Amino acid sequence: MQNPYFGRLLTAMITPFNADGSVNYAGAADFAQWLLSNGSDGLVVAGTTGEAPTMSIDEKKELFMTVINRVGRKAPVVVGTGCNDTAATIKTTKMAEEVGADGVLVVGPYYNKPTQNGFYQHFKAIADSTNLPVIVYNVPGRTGSNILPDTIAKLVKECKNIVAIKEAGGNVSQVAELYRILPRDFTIYSGDDLLILPFMSVGATGLISVLSNVGGKLLQDIMLAYEAGNVKEAAELNAKMLPQARAMFIVSNPMPIKEAVTMLTPFDAGPFRLPMCSLTADEHTKLEEALKASGLM
Repeated sequence: MQNPYFGRLLTAMITPFNADGSVNYAGAADFAQWLLSNGSDGLVVAGTTGEAPTMSIDEKKELFMTVINRVGRKAPVVVGTGCNDTAATIKTTKMAEEVGADGVLVVGPYYNKPTQNGFYQHFKAIADSTNLPVIVYNVPGRTGSNILPDTIAKLVKECKNIVAIKEAGGNVSQVAELYRILPRDFTIYSGDDLLILPFMSVGATGLISVLSNVGGKLLQDIMLAYEAGNVKEAAELNAKMLPQARAMFIVSNPMPIKEAVTMLTPFDAGPFRLPMCSLTADEHTKLEEALKASGLM
C-alpha cells in the first residue's frame, strides 16, 4: 500500500446549506473543486466538520454523488459513514460504495462507550461488509471512548481494507505506539491541525484538516519541509500555522470554520443546523480578531 493512502492532506470539508437549511449540493461541488485547487490532495465529505450528524442518509447520498461526479478521478473522495449504530453504519457504507466513493471514514461509536472488544467487533463488521478502504476515526473528546492501539493492530491484521486511522486523541505517545506496532504501510493521519508536526515526528504521514477549508498550502508546506528533513523550517512554518488553527476552535467545530469559509473564500457556507448555530456577536468579533492576528484576514 502507498503511505499516505489517500494523499498527504485531506480536507474535512464543511457542508454548505441554503438559506432555508437545505443542502446546497451545487455549492458543495464548487467548493470541493476549489479545495483541490488550493492545497488539498483529497476530501472527506460529511464528517463532523460537514455536520453529518444532522443529515439524513438520502441527503448524504445526494451529497456524495454530487461531489464525486464533480471531482471525477482527479482526487480521492472519502465519505463519512460512521455512527453509533453498527447496522446503520453498514447501510451507509454500502450506499457509499454504490455511488463510487473512494473510501469511508468511520468514527468510533459515540455515547454507547463500547469496550475494546466492542470496538473490534464494530469495525470488523463494517470492514467485512465492504470492499472500500476504511479509515478508523478515533476522537475520544467527541465519542467518550478511546480506541487503543492494540485494538487497531488486531483489526489491521484481520481486515486488509482497514488502511488508515484518523487519530484525534491529542496523545503523541499513542501515535508513537500505533507506529511501533502497525505495519509501515499503514497510514496514520493526524486529526488535529495543531498536532501535525509532533505527530509526524513519531510516525504520522498525513493530516485530515479543518483549517484547510480556507486553504491548505501552509499545511502542505509544513509536511513537505518535515519530510525533506528541514525540521527547523517546518517548525517555523508550524509556528505561523498554530494561531490560524487555534482561531478555528474558539468554540466547537465546525462553527468557526464555517463562518471563516464565508469570510475568507469565494463561497457562502450558509447557515447551520441545530444544535450547531451561528456565532454570537461577541464570538464573531473574537473570530475576526483571531483571523486578523493570525494573518488569515
